[in-house]
Amino acid sequence: MSDAELESIEKAAEDSASEPSTTERVAKELSPLRVWPAVVLLVLMAIARFVPPTIEDAPLILMMVAVIGPVVLGALILLWWLTFSRASLKERLVGFFGALLIALGCILSLDKTMIGPGIMMVTVPLGTAAFGIGVVLLSRWLSFNRTIVALLLALCGFGYSTLLRSEGMWGHFALDLHWRWEPTAEELMLADRADAPTSDAAISSDAEMDEWLADPQWTQFRGPGRVSQQHGPAIQTDWLTNKPELIWKIPVGPGWSSFAVAGNLLFTQEQRGEQETVVCYTADEGIEVWSQEIESRFFDPLGGPGPRATPTLSDGSVFVQGASGQLQRLDAKTGESIWEVDVREVADREPPVWGFSSSPLVVGSAVIVHAGGEGDKGTLAFEIESGELKWSTAAGDHSYSSPQLLNLFGEDYVVMFTNAGMNILDPESGESRCDFEWKLEGYSAVQPQVIAGNSIVLASQQETRCLGLTQTADGFEVEERWSSRKLKPDFNDFVIHDGYAYGFDAEIFACVDLETGQREWKRGRYGKGQVLMLADSGVLLVIGERGELILLVANPSKHEELARFEALEGKTWNHPVVIGERLYVRNSQEAACYRLPVENESENPDDLAGQSAAQL
Repeated sequence: MSDAELESIEKAAEDSASEPSTTERVAKELSPLRVWPAVVLLVLMAIARFVPPTIEDAPLILMMVAVIGPVVLGALILLWWLTFSRASLKERLVGFFGALLIALGCILSLDKTMIGPGIMMVTVPLGTAAFGIGVVLLSRWLSFNRTIVALLLALCGFGYSTLLRSEGMWGHFALDLHWRWEPTAEELMLADRADAPTSDAAISSDAEMDEWLADPQWTQFRGPGRVSQQHGPAIQTDWLTNKPELIWKIPVGPGWSSFAVAGNLLFTQEQRGEQETVVCYTADEGIEVWSQEIESRFFDPLGGPGPRATPTLSDGSVFVQGASGQLQRLDAKTGESIWEVDVREVADREPPVWGFSSSPLVVGSAVIVHAGGEGDKGTLAFEIESGELKWSTAAGDHSYSSPQLLNLFGEDYVVMFTNAGMNILDPESGESRCDFEWKLEGYSAVQPQVIAGNSIVLASQQETRCLGLTQTADGFEVEERWSSRKLKPDFNDFVIHDGYAYGFDAEIFACVDLETGQREWKRGRYGKGQVLMLADSGVLLVIGERGELILLVANPSKHEELARFEALEGKTWNHPVVIGERLYVRNSQEAACYRLPVENESENPDDLAGQSAAQL
């Protein structure tokens, strides 16, 4: 080999040695990432998600921050990566569009119950946060692999929600999440229905049913007067030594209906697969007497599936409002349909986001519901006999509240509380006697109540107002006596006893003086449950959001808890019912009957129930 050839080989070797390797070349192209913006966004995301629910009396806008804030901040993390991260152009493009494709693929694979709030509260925040945490931790790894690892973390974050299903929300806006592959309580209920006992021997005769229906004890939503007040035998309050006795417990379909009761007949509404169902059970055993189904399934991301209204009993008929809009009159003995009206067609509107929730009010020859249609199609009254529209009048376009019959200055009026305010209506003609404007940011869900015969108490998520009425030739004039943010119920009705209101201020139980609006006490974190006043015993039965039954003294001086026990499993928003010594409770998955201990245990339980019915 010549000297020239040797020199050429040596020169080539030197040149090769001086050239950087592929790894070194990639490292020179990459830089440590600018991570402080991502760290700030991740901290803000955690604050937005977890801090607002802990703030007492938080305004609605702050609660919306908890829902929308993490989504916006997650989008900003991806925007930071694309524009301000110091990543190479290849990294930025691959990371940004890779994260979007992963998110899109996971969203398309979600259970249908996760669409909406599930995407906003779980899928997007977890996926973008996982990507952000990954690139922050790997910011000084000068390798393209850091982008790949961050995308794998994003896949885990976005993909986690594909394993879940949602059964609505809890009262504090947390999703009620379950594993996707686990059977729902509704599916288990439907599977067990084939083995459920029949009612052949439960009802002895038509005459017996006629007798019960002629004098029903609990005819409608929240009982007589729709005020959740029960009169009956005084109960024993020492539940440590004499605990309520479980009579029966059965699985039921989802829905937020309460009960109507007539003797041994118990009426409610529930969802059974694709069938919205009205069911009559025996009050003594919880055995199904009859069921009437329509092809309809309503679901909303907040409340989950099922009907929202409670049946109303009148003159041997049961009136029911379906969540999708079907108003029906049924034969209370058989469940056979007498007539059916589609409220959507009459009001020319689709169901509101939470469905049609108005429990029918029977007044004279009319059954009245809220529909929220445009123009004069807000509140509707139908002829009981035919189902024909009797009258209609303007109202707000949405409400979770039901028509309320109030006696003002010795006369009965229908009061409707909506997002637009309060309407006082003539029950026969529907003519307005007073329109009080109160525009609400959210929805109205609490029943108006009258005090002192001439004042009405209205409560919303924002505040409670006491309105003094003056009678005029044409109707009423309204003057605000007081307003208070000390009682802000969501969908949790309050009760009135001896001049005080007892109810939920958000998730905490409270007592408010109705003369001044001042709060006397606020204590007892029971979630967003419901309350029933046992007037003759001077105690409050509170059903907590998680199915716990709490017994309180109706004492304006202090919060005094006497006893508690677990009555139901699962989320419980339904109103409890007490007839005599019997307590009936239900939620979206089960119903139960308990025997409450009474002061005079020597009396026959049937006699006690009869005495209670006579008082009602």
